Amino acid sequence: MLIAESQETMNKLKKAAAGLILVLTAGITDKAMAQLDPMGAQYFQNQYLANPALAGLDEGLVLNGGFRKQYSTIPGSPTTQTFTAGYQMSNRVGWGLNFYNDAAGLIKKTRAVGSYAYRLPLNNEGSQLHFGISLGFMNERIAFEDIEGDQGDITVGRFNQRETYVDGDFGMAYTDSRLNIQAAVPNMKSFFGTDENTTVDRATFFSSLSYKLFFGEGSTTLEPKVVYRGVKGHDNLVDAGANLMMSNGQLIFTGMYHSSQSATFGMGINYNKTLTLMGMYTTETAAMQTYANGNFEIGLKYRILKKEKK
Repeated sequence: MLIAESQETMNKLKKAAAGLILVLTAGITDKAMAQLDPMGAQYFQNQYLANPALAGLDEGLVLNGGFRKQYSTIPGSPTTQTFTAGYQMSNRVGWGLNFYNDAAGLIKKTRAVGSYAYRLPLNNEGSQLHFGISLGFMNERIAFEDIEGDQGDITVGRFNQRETYVDGDFGMAYTDSRLNIQAAVPNMKSFFGTDENTTVDRATFFSSLSYKLFFGEGSTTLEPKVVYRGVKGHDNLVDAGANLMMSNGQLIFTGMYHSSQSATFGMGINYNKTLTLMGMYTTETAAMQTYANGNFEIGLKYRILKKEKK
């Protein structure tokens, strides 16, 4: 009798512990991810990450890979992997593939979309309007294998019973030799409110304005940029900074300050305008500095199938 009661008590404690772990993990994840610290490459090095209108913007086939890890003592600290491929089919048409995988606490997300971009020339001086749309799928689930407790929790089961759903993005941009203006609506299913069972770390809109300044007969370029973006479940955010390219683009330095009270710093090298390696560090917000020491991101860009100029 006593043994049965003791076993029942232990089962209740396990369920309570599992529930507490889920709550704590979700709370930590919300604080860390609700600010939606995006991949730093989306600001300058790989703008297709934020806007489908810029798919296939560069000549040839451009491959981008990124990895980010948060340095934290918290088990299940966020890690993110991205991969994009953009191909310029013609002067007016570009194609793209955008893959995103993220794990934060017990929640894992996988997203893959294909993109189509169309460019409309406005004059003979390089001014263009860009339009882009992406379509693909999004999957979110709680990792059963990482739960320390009752893996049969009904809440976890219901969350994971949701089917993988179709999602997409829409974007626009204006570019010329100096000016770059962008507006995009990522995660359209969540934006229009047709999916009520989503986590609160979704981007709802993205907009940016940048302007290039040339020095030393064009060998040095400074591009200040301001970004205004929305996040589901969080106040809208402002990012401001600049990208400096020296020695004809061979040396790259990037800095952005975020209104979430964090900052991103990065530097990289560009070899023969074909291979680019970037490293970035983003500090944690004031609310998270007690738990984590920021995150480090590494990015690799490789361009092939570029037409040789005669």
